[in-house]
Amino acid sequence: MFKRIVVMVFAACSFSGPAFAAHPLVTDDAATQGRRNIQIELTGELDHDKGVREGVGTEESGVDLAAILSYGASDDIDIVIGLPYQWTRAKENGAAVSEEDGPSDVSIELKWRFYESEGLGLALKPGVTVPTGDEDRGLGSGRPSYGVFFIATRDTGPWALYLNIGYARNENRVDEREDIWHASLAGEAKVAEDVAVVANIGVERDPDKASGASPAFILVGIIYSFSDALDIDLGIKGGLSETETDLSVLAGITIRI
Repeated sequence: MFKRIVVMVFAACSFSGPAFAAHPLVTDDAATQGRRNIQIELTGELDHDKGVREGVGTEESGVDLAAILSYGASDDIDIVIGLPYQWTRAKENGAAVSEEDGPSDVSIELKWRFYESEGLGLALKPGVTVPTGDEDRGLGSGRPSYGVFFIATRDTGPWALYLNIGYARNENRVDEREDIWHASLAGEAKVAEDVAVVANIGVERDPDKASGASPAFILVGIIYSFSDALDIDLGIKGGLSETETDLSVLAGITIRI
């Protein structure tokens, strides 16, 4: 009964307005929740970036919050709904020029694990975004968009590797590129019964049409499992290119029902 209530609440939120292997990773894995099982992730990311644009010193900071619900529609299919909230502030030569906050675009995805054998898992994850954010305030794209990811996992027990290759059709009203590709690789290693360390590297085509370089990142983090039903995590992500955010701190709580 409790599971049904949770599903109804999240569905109502999504219609009134890429899940991860384990937060703080950006790269997803091929695992699914199992029939009628639920996972709720409450995540936060604090970003800070400095640069120079046309001779003007710029500084941007932001907070991204999200509630992500994964529901096992069957043993090998998950329905994933993401409800994001953003706060951003921009400065030029030390003076604030803009500040916005509000809900961003809702995401709805379906993860299908179509192969699993001897520690190798393969999945496809198509998805859409619903333009619930205000594009005029920089909180959304203004149009529905769609995409699909190929996911591969190699899990040996004490360690695991995750590979993602994806494409998104970034339909928008904010003059961004429409064809976006993504590639990333992550690793996870158990260092104790309830502690895992993670690392992640990836690159993605920049939506900014004026950019000639693709944003690339590196991430390291730790996950502590209080039980099979509760994890907490912390990560630090750094930019490997000028077009990537300089520094991000990520934290999250994962609850399984």
